[in-house]
Amino acid sequence: MATAKKKRAAKKAKKAAAARTRGLTAGQLTKGEPPAAVRALLDRIAGDGGTVIGAYRDPLGGKWQVLAALPIDAVRPTPFQRDLSEAHVAKLGDAIDKLDRFLDPIIAVPATEGEYWSPNGYHRLGAMTQLGARAIVAIVVPEPEVAHRILALNTEKAHNLRERALEVSRLAEALAGLDDRSERTYAEEFEEAALITLGLCYQENGRFSGGAYHPILKRCDQFLGSKLPAALVERRARAAKLLELNEHVNAAVSGLKAKGLESPYLKAFVVSRINHLRFVKEKHPDFDATIDRILGAARRFNPANVKADQVARTGGAPTEE
Repeated sequence: MATAKKKRAAKKAKKAAAARTRGLTAGQLTKGEPPAAVRALLDRIAGDGGTVIGAYRDPLGGKWQVLAALPIDAVRPTPFQRDLSEAHVAKLGDAIDKLDRFLDPIIAVPATEGEYWSPNGYHRLGAMTQLGARAIVAIVVPEPEVAHRILALNTEKAHNLRERALEVSRLAEALAGLDDRSERTYAEEFEEAALITLGLCYQENGRFSGGAYHPILKRCDQFLGSKLPAALVERRARAAKLLELNEHVNAAVSGLKAKGLESPYLKAFVVSRINHLRFVKEKHPDFDATIDRILGAARRFNPANVKADQVARTGGAPTEE
């Protein structure tokens, strides 16, 4: 146990690079001739009604990118990122309006003709649109595939499980139409296998209580070795099982309420009663075997056998519902 703790501590303690030893100097950022792909992007931006402010190499990796002003109507959010928060847009818009300056460029990648996707900047784009802006400043990255990787590092990353899961599942669906690499090769972009399955559940049922089942999935739902289109077929089958499980759990909660039991932890209580994984030492148990067993326990759950003091001892956070 002590050895395992030491290994985890060593993993967290990443050694800092020596000062001023990595990347380009300030004077090198605009040196050299941009490659053909970047020159083509400069022409495209001008042809789309935008203005190139400058092409430069990023200071860390030395990759070329473009600072540009784009017509605001030409910029769209990537179709796989989280839903817009109207409250956040209003707050951002108010701050930008008071300052009367837009100081935080969005990230954009070229998409279809005349259109650019923003994988990082959806709320800033929404705020500027709400304020009636005609243009927006963007750092335009030549490689469209960067949009997929940005999700793993996004500074506007989703704040709760539902938003994270929806974002990841939409990304998986978008990528499945582009190539057929295995799902496992996208582990960094997807962050966690369970998020794909949960996201598909949320797509079917916006009130799905993913938080109640997330700990179970983190143990038994791993990245698949099959090609992404085939993996999504398997993911949808897994989501269907979870949605069925959720229906039985909801029925059990209703039965407890009909019995006069009231608690914000009723769903957590039911899930804990039917979840056998707390007695299983296996690190990554099989998904189907695990969920089928839990589903069977949910079908057999009898609210009449539950006593009030058992619910009273339940801990944990209430589910999203």
